[in-house]
Amino acid sequence: MVDWFLNFVNSLAVKSAYIPFKLADSIQTFIDQLNAWGRAGTPFVFLVDYKMRKPLAWKQEDINAAEVRFDLNGFSNHVASQSLGASPEFYFQKFPVAFEAYEARFEHVIKNIRAGNSFLLNLSVQTPVETNLSLLEIFENSQAPYRFWLKDQFVCFSPEIFVKVSGNRISSFPMKGTIDASVENAAQVILSDHKEAAEHATIVDLIRNDLSMVADKVWVERYRYIDKVQAYDSALLQVSSEIAGILPEDFNGNYGDLLFKLLPAGSVTGAPKPSTLQIIEEAEGYDRGYYTGVMGYFDGQNFESAVMIRFIEEQKGKLVFKSGGGITALSNAKSEYQELVDKVYLPFKSVPHVVY
Repeated sequence: MVDWFLNFVNSLAVKSAYIPFKLADSIQTFIDQLNAWGRAGTPFVFLVDYKMRKPLAWKQEDINAAEVRFDLNGFSNHVASQSLGASPEFYFQKFPVAFEAYEARFEHVIKNIRAGNSFLLNLSVQTPVETNLSLLEIFENSQAPYRFWLKDQFVCFSPEIFVKVSGNRISSFPMKGTIDASVENAAQVILSDHKEAAEHATIVDLIRNDLSMVADKVWVERYRYIDKVQAYDSALLQVSSEIAGILPEDFNGNYGDLLFKLLPAGSVTGAPKPSTLQIIEEAEGYDRGYYTGVMGYFDGQNFESAVMIRFIEEQKGKLVFKSGGGITALSNAKSEYQELVDKVYLPFKSVPHVVY
């Protein structure tokens, strides 16, 4: 998989001219380090960006909380200190890309789907946002199972598990399908939607195939169950499945090898991966960075990771919220656009002043 990925990014280098020449060195160093720490039972935390250009890893004992803070399903290095209280005086304003601009990207994707180059693609955009909160304050007050803050770079508050490893069991939890919980009979509506059902089935099949690259036996443990995700002014229902497998006896904690056989995450790329990645590159026209990468930890025994969605990045003193959604041949541009806008939110218990 590393060789495949290097071939892919090298194919883009002539056109985009931003892939570092020594990419292979940085990837291999990262893989070797995680393998060594995993075999030794050394706790660590890691980040992998979407294009795997800037993977980062720290021993747990070496992490500086002034630079890096995380709470990954309870595995954490922070003490809450910047709570906004019950009556916050803050605001959150979003400036979505014009529908016409999104529609042009959407049509490029649909054209490729109809040509057979992809049958599911996750199309994302950047939404400029304004708030009087710092990235750290957003991290401290977010209600999400997986949170990460990298000083002066980004904050992520993700609800989506990537893979978990406990003993010899590996499991993945792709999340595909979103609806406003206030819609009448929302759960029934999302579960009976033909387009959403087809999209979810495709992702489950993709992840099942991906896990088959690292596991000896793979099965679908749970299919299309619903999680509720709370935003400050509303709630979303999201549809997930659980796919599980048994790792081979010679796995031996080689988490670096494991990750790079599975990345990039299928739920935020699409299928088939190689051609879909190329279409994403053409349609989006921006650098995802760590958005849709993976963050996670190893506590010495258990490994857990999450897909980096729900993501706010600092760019030259401004903030952008990166969000996306799955496109299939049955997708409607206006519905997909609205889903992107709905996903731009702060998952706070308190309610800020929101301006559209």
